[in-house]
Amino acid sequence: MVSFLLTSLRLFKAILHMMRRKLFWSVLTTLGFILLSGTLFYHQVENWRFLDSFYFAFTTLMPTGLNTGLSPSTGFSKVFTMIYLVVGTGAMLSMLLLIGSAVLTFEKKK
Repeated sequence: MVSFLLTSLRLFKAILHMMRRKLFWSVLTTLGFILLSGTLFYHQVENWRFLDSFYFAFTTLMPTGLNTGLSPSTGFSKVFTMIYLVVGTGAMLSMLLLIGSAVLTFEKKK
């Protein structure tokens, strides 16, 4: 538990440091709009609750093999999801790389 808390603290400090950079805010804004568009789309087209829609929109962009138990049911939703993944995965990976680089930079300074 102590290790988790220390790691979380380092991550939090690195993100605070990263917030000073314009690139971070640019990627965060882009990712936010992509997540918002996915959330609104799945809420309207699939009739999912907002939390379920956001959860699906977020987890599909994370590089994990997590099974959400949700899946698009219409052909239109499936096509949207394919395009959404192509556009959104790059933005999510950019954010993860920025955070990872901030953690490494923060650790080097210590």
